[in-house]
Amino acid sequence: MLKVASGLMAAGIAFSVAITPAVAQPARDAAPVVRVAQSKFVKPQYKRKLVRLVTDEAPGTIIVDTNNKYLYFVESKNRATRYGIGVGRDGFGWSGVVKVGRKAEWPSWTPPAEMRVREARKGHIIPAFQEGGEDNPLGARAMYLYKGGRDTIFRIHGTNQPWTIGLNMSSGCIRMMNNDVMHLYSRAPVGTKVIVIGPGNKQGNVAFQDRGIDVLRTVFGGG
Repeated sequence: MLKVASGLMAAGIAFSVAITPAVAQPARDAAPVVRVAQSKFVKPQYKRKLVRLVTDEAPGTIIVDTNNKYLYFVESKNRATRYGIGVGRDGFGWSGVVKVGRKAEWPSWTPPAEMRVREARKGHIIPAFQEGGEDNPLGARAMYLYKGGRDTIFRIHGTNQPWTIGLNMSSGCIRMMNNDVMHLYSRAPVGTKVIVIGPGNKQGNVAFQDRGIDVLRTVFGGG
């Protein structure tokens, strides 16, 4: 095991990750395993929970409630997993019905040109391309959101800034803790319907009601 030191600069907190080189695989496939417990940076209400969710949406649907900073994965009647998320800051919120068009583990990052220009005006120089890894802004997994067969440029992805969960901080993407996005990634295949509820109400009428923690499943298991 190769121990690599990395810093959470914005938080001023140091931590270590472990990398196990993959045999006979390209170097970028040797995905790092993040050892830090990201959840310790997140408020309790945004930690993953099994909840009772009343909705007409089919099992397997993802509902993103950007107002309350929650993402729901609908499992069955009155059952869902709820994840805390970080969403777009003022001026970058959006809504609509999209699909997971493709998925990637430890994705690379190619920021849009307009983002690089915008950040450069603020004195922030960001790279034109960054390989996947524990210091990549897209985190451990990414699900690329498509509309009508075309990439919307928005993603559901992990983060190396767990303290932003529950906040309006992104440029429109939906960010999750790495452990949470890995959990969701394993359950949501390409083609999964994603309803993003936010400014503009372009998602149309969506009926759902979060009735709180599913106590029986939480205590006795089941998700």
